[in-house]
Amino acid sequence: MRRVVFNKKGGVGKSTITANLAAISAAGGLKTLVVDLDPQGNSTHYIMGLPGSDLKHTVADLFEQTLSFSLYAKKASDFIHASPYENLDVLPSHPSLADLQSKLESRYKIFKLRDSLKDLEYDLIYIDTPPALNFFTLSALIAAESCLIPFDCDDFSRKALYSLLQSVQEIREDHNPKLAIGGIVVNQFQARASLPTKLVEELKGEGLPVLSSYLSSSVKIRESHELSRPMIYLDPKHKLTQEFVSLHGELQG
Repeated sequence: MRRVVFNKKGGVGKSTITANLAAISAAGGLKTLVVDLDPQGNSTHYIMGLPGSDLKHTVADLFEQTLSFSLYAKKASDFIHASPYENLDVLPSHPSLADLQSKLESRYKIFKLRDSLKDLEYDLIYIDTPPALNFFTLSALIAAESCLIPFDCDDFSRKALYSLLQSVQEIREDHNPKLAIGGIVVNQFQARASLPTKLVEELKGEGLPVLSSYLSSSVKIRESHELSRPMIYLDPKHKLTQEFVSLHGELQG
């Protein structure tokens, strides 16, 4: 299963959700890969403990080699790094992704990620994306089988949500008929605040695919980021960790 975490809005928790779900998969014994397509490299740093700029052989190198013919092109597996955690690997980001985008677009390389990932032997692949519907996000949506959309419980996110769902529908029709909406992930939820509850209930009332496992706001996640330790490894019994576990179980069915 290949899952993409997608939202055109920044700061909604894409990298946090990607890394923590992947870590729970790995901790549960599933061979898991995180593909980080955001030049900022937050997922890479969160899991690996160092930025992609400090790593050799990144996803930028994988894309770059597609721009010229070579008899000795490397496979996607040659760019994958083992993380400090058992069963969890990373295809890391690199800041140079931003410079590659226009070259890849002009050569219409949007199917290269799908082709690179399809033969990898993983139980689960999570793909983190930039906060924009650009070449890398489109590549991820074409490569994925399921799309998770983080929703951070404010009115701006709600207004953007309809456009996001339309974008996924268009990509399904034009490029990837196997792409399904895995669900809307309610993030930074505050049960005691009236607005988040109202917004979520309205989305559910409209029949939108809101997942039932909500992720709370917590200062613990800042510690998790700072230490580069996903919650399942930092504090398995924490409320937020258990919410991630519940979300993971819901997605696995």
